[in-house]
Amino acid sequence: MDSLSTGRIAQTLQRLFQEAEAADRPLMAQFDGADLSEQVMTDMVAHHFEEERRDIRGFYRGYADNFLNVAPEYGRFLYQCARARRATRIVEFGTSMGISTIHLAAALRDMGGGQVIGSELEPVKALRARANLDAAGLADLVDVRVGDARETLADIEGEIDLVLLDGAFSLYLPILKLLEPRLKTGALILAENAFDHDNEYLAYVRDPANGYVSQPIPISPGRGNEFTVVTR
Repeated sequence: MDSLSTGRIAQTLQRLFQEAEAADRPLMAQFDGADLSEQVMTDMVAHHFEEERRDIRGFYRGYADNFLNVAPEYGRFLYQCARARRATRIVEFGTSMGISTIHLAAALRDMGGGQVIGSELEPVKALRARANLDAAGLADLVDVRVGDARETLADIEGEIDLVLLDGAFSLYLPILKLLEPRLKTGALILAENAFDHDNEYLAYVRDPANGYVSQPIPISPGRGNEFTVVTR
């Protein structure tokens, strides 16, 4: 059974990808034809990290109307990973409007149930994500928590099968360390926008001494996607 292909879930995702393209087009147009050389990308990422660290809430409030969502092929990959891992508890850092959440929750639905625990800093985005999950018929499988993920994800009970990191770049390593005590051996960690430019997160997960095997994956090129497996 693949609920991504038919019914309410497929219809909701089709609508959301169309809405996302329209909402994010002006933002993405800034990079069309840009000289994204290694140095330019390094400077862009460094500037982003600096702005985040200065004021995370204020920085992301400026993107409250943007989806900043995963690409369709990456959404399908998330679904595949959740099913391959036979996940029952998934944690998502950065829910946004719920596109990635729908892919993850669809996998749980098709396997008989489970829970996605999401965290979203922007209350308006969380409201829209919940409405989209309801439209897809998946709201009963998802707990979207509003606020700073360092607080909202601090009290998760039980073991975690899969983690999606797709929020504030500068918090990837703190969030991972927060969740580490509850990660199962063999759990998957999928990080979007984990760019290889003086990145503490990548250095950490690529060091076998920390209990991970990790490498970049060529899905949605240019998005800095990192695939990590817990080995400890």
